[in-house]
Amino acid sequence: MPDREWPEPYKAVIEELKKITDPVTGGDVLDSGVIAGLEVGDDTLKIWLRFESHAEYNIIGESPIAYSKIIGDIMERFALVKFNNVYVYDLANNVVGKFENRKGYKPEDLSDGKV
Repeated sequence: MPDREWPEPYKAVIEELKKITDPVTGGDVLDSGVIAGLEVGDDTLKIWLRFESHAEYNIIGESPIAYSKIIGDIMERFALVKFNNVYVYDLANNVVGKFENRKGYKPEDLSDGKV
């Protein structure tokens, strides 16, 4: 919804999501309709993707590869860098990607081989 007024925390997340490319369409994940839902908290981000995960998706087809890339890109942009906890779900509410910063790492801890 491009004309919707979003709270500030959501605006920052939406701007980052616009930078993630859908490998199937070549457009960003917002314009391609991959993102079905979004919940932004102080240190937790939850994103729902518009697909259902089934075992056969993991065996054949290019969609699972595309979704794996999208999930990886979401984690790279948001996990630890902007949020301590990031959860990615499919439409059936199954967790398909999860990052929980249980040890309290900070972004600067990732450099110089510290982790």
